[in-house]
Formats: sequence, structure tokens, C-alpha cells
Amino acid sequence: MRRLFLFFGLFAFCSMLGGCSAWSGQIIGSQDSSEGIPASGSGLLPQGIAIGDVTSQRALLWLRTDGAAVVRVEWAPLSLWEQASKMATVVAPISRIAPLKTGAETDYTLTIPLEGLTPSTRYRYHVVVGPAESLQSQLPGKPAATGEFVTLPDETTSAAVSFAWSGDLGSAGRCRRGADGYPIFDAIHRYHPDFFLFLGDTIYGDHLCPSPPNEPGADFKATTLDTYRLRHRYQRGAESLRRFLVETPVYVVWDDHEVRNNFSGPYDEQMPAGRQALREYWPIASPREDLHRLYRTIRYGADLELFILDVRQYRNRNVDLDDASKTMLGTAQLVWLLNGLQTSTATWKVIATPVPLSIPKGGDSTVPGNDGWAGGPDGTGFERERQVIVDTILSRKIKNVVFLSGDVHWVQANAYDPNWDGIIDFHEYIAGPLSAPPGRFAPTQTVLHPTELFYETGYHNFGLARATKHDFHVSMVDETGKERVSHRIAAQ
Repeated sequence: MRRLFLFFGLFAFCSMLGGCSAWSGQIIGSQDSSEGIPASGSGLLPQGIAIGDVTSQRALLWLRTDGAAVVRVEWAPLSLWEQASKMATVVAPISRIAPLKTGAETDYTLTIPLEGLTPSTRYRYHVVVGPAESLQSQLPGKPAATGEFVTLPDETTSAAVSFAWSGDLGSAGRCRRGADGYPIFDAIHRYHPDFFLFLGDTIYGDHLCPSPPNEPGADFKATTLDTYRLRHRYQRGAESLRRFLVETPVYVVWDDHEVRNNFSGPYDEQMPAGRQALREYWPIASPREDLHRLYRTIRYGADLELFILDVRQYRNRNVDLDDASKTMLGTAQLVWLLNGLQTSTATWKVIATPVPLSIPKGGDSTVPGNDGWAGGPDGTGFERERQVIVDTILSRKIKNVVFLSGDVHWVQANAYDPNWDGIIDFHEYIAGPLSAPPGRFAPTQTVLHPTELFYETGYHNFGLARATKHDFHVSMVDETGKERVSHRIAAQ
């Protein structure tokens, strides 16, 4: 028999080290039939799998085993797998790094980079799981999971992209209900987005989820690493979320409830534990020289560059009066953003900020001070730093800038004319919540001269965006899959 040898590389990141047009996969339970019937969340990988932070040359594969185990991952272009199947050959790696072990130090999670990939190419991967004491030769032949994903086009290739975004999952008692848990993910999946941008509050560690009416397992407030991990595992207990992550690549960042309400990172003793749990449970790429960094940029072909902001880790206290020294982003992230906007060649520059630009978001007696960019009558907020970003957009004549945000639990769209010249300089679209009580309306601040394009509240929702070299179209979709409002911007 002829043998087709496929190269594959395997470099381990533990979670602390750390769209793709579409991808699909399946979790194969230990009792599955030979047909490979999907059994997401069963068997050896009870929390399922996920692909995230896909670029033109890399993707991150996330998994969690049921206790200590040995894991081997193989991948290659789908065309080579199909060629091997047609030729009745055996697919084997020409070289292999020792299999990875999962352990208690990362709660049995792994985030594994699949590197050296080719742009705009569909890949298939296999995940093989064996007992912790297994040797390479003892690992089973049947994979515990298989899947496919497509790398992004390179920045010279113009390609339409469709993606969804939202945030705020499981707040104030609106947590998992029944086996599906969060059916809104099925509604998102029906639109087949190229990727999903999870814009913070992936858990509500500081909220209780009483049972009933919710599924048991989250009727406590998380304050330690182990309890934050439990809250992330609770979310993955939702079958709809596991199904969604098998089919849809994700780009994830946090907001406040991954730690606690309105927290400011440098001053919160719980932040390191919340950050570690977030990194363990989501595939997030970080540079080796800055292993805690969450802000990053994603380039999707010639027409979209996505700037994902971390608005928590570096911010000053909310209660501090706003002045030239107050920061939400920190010096390094602000410089990174401004430089990126000025040098980007993408048609659309999309800035993902978990907190909105112009909606005053006041604190309370436990965490006083405005929590978003907008200021309030108490002199707090982060308007000075916001103005630095706005002035750069205006002075450098940066076109086609779009802000995506969440946090306030309603949908809204604003067109901004901050220099009052009658020309719209950028737009903002606000989505969410995925599953949380509706927000209480706060009037939009007028400093940046916004025109309110639409505003609705009272339902769970996500934003659906489609970007081409010609236009940027946004729809707001409710949990049943119905498009409620929409807006289109023509490229300049």
C-alpha cells in the first residue's frame, strides 16, 4: 500500500501562554458508532472544542479533557485528507512532537496553536485522547474529535466577510435553562457567520444563578481561581453553546463580570484569578513577550481589520476625576491602537470596545464613578482619552471607522460628527445582551454630536455585520432569529 505522508506541527501553549470563512467539527463520544455521529460535549471532551483567533497562517484549538490525559493533534489541508481517502492510503505524520498532557494546573485545558498554515485554505484536524499514562504508541487510533476550519484570506485579497457579535451571557439569574441552556446561539448559527466576536461578560462571576429556574451549578459568587473556573465550566454545560463553538470560530475578550462589576484591573486583587480562568477557557492569542495581553488585531483580507480592545486590565479607577493622565487603555495599548488606525490599509477599520462611547454608565456605592468612556456630572469618565482617539481619526482623515460595543443591554446605533461640520466621521453599533435583563435606558451624551439611528430594548440579541469593499451592513437580530433593525454605510 502506498503511504501518503502529511506534515503537521504541534506546539503547546497552556492557557496561560496564551474567521475564517467557516469551519465544522464533531465531538465523538466514547460510545459513538463508526459513522461518527456528533455527540458534542460527551465522552473524553465533556466541554467540547473550539477554534479561535484564526488568521491567514494560524488557528488556535481549545479543548478540555475529563481529568488528566494525553492529547495528540494532527492536521493538514482538507484536499490532502481527501486525496489519501481516495487512494486508500494511510495518513501519517512525517514528524511528531511528543503528545501533550493536560493537568490540574490549567484545569485540564489546552490551547494549541496550529501554525504554518496557508491563507484561504480549508484544514481538517483530528484530536486523539488517551489515558494520562499513555505512551505515543498506546494512543487510540480513533479520534475523540474531528473538525475543519478555513484560514483567513491574506491582506491583498478582497473578500466579503459576515460576522456576529454580542456579549453579556448569564446575568442576574438569566442563566442556563434546560439542556440547550442558551438557545440564542442556535439563532446565531442559522446565519452561518464567518466568526463570532464575543465582546465580554462571557460569565457573570459576581452574580448568582439560582436553581430553579436555572440549571444547578452556579448559585455562588466567584472570587477564587477555582470558582471562576467553575463558572466557565457552567457556561459550557449549555449544549447550544457547545454546538455553536464546534461550528463557528471565535474571537473573545473580557469586560468586567469575568472578575466583578466595573473592576479596574491594577487595583483589583481578584483580577489575576479571573484573567487566568478566562485564558484557560477561551482560545486567545498573546505574544510571548506579554503573556497577559488580550488586545490584538485581526486582519480579514483587504477589506477588514478588527482592533479588539482590553478596557479592563490597565484602566485607572473609575472614581478618579477625568484628566489628561486618566486612562482606560493604558499607554502601550493606546499607542498600539493609534498607530494601527493610521497604518491600516483595510477598507474598514473596526474597533471592538466592550464599553460604549457615549452612554453614561454610572457606578454605585461599591464602585463609584462612570465605567464607560462617557463622563458624568461627577467629573469621572474617560472622555480625555476618548478624545485622543477621535482627534487622531479626524486629523489623519481616517475613513470607514466603525466602533462595535456592548455592555448596556440594549441595541443602538449612532452616527458621529464630532467636529460639527455636517459630515459623519464614524459610526457605533451596540449589541447585547445574549442572556441578561434589559438595560435601563440612559440618554446618549452629546459631546461627540451623535445622530441616533435606532434604539431598541427589551429582548436578547446579537449584531450581524457584513463587510465588503463597497459597504458595511449591520442588522440587529433577536433570540428567535428575527432581524429587528438594520443600517448600511457606504465605503468612502
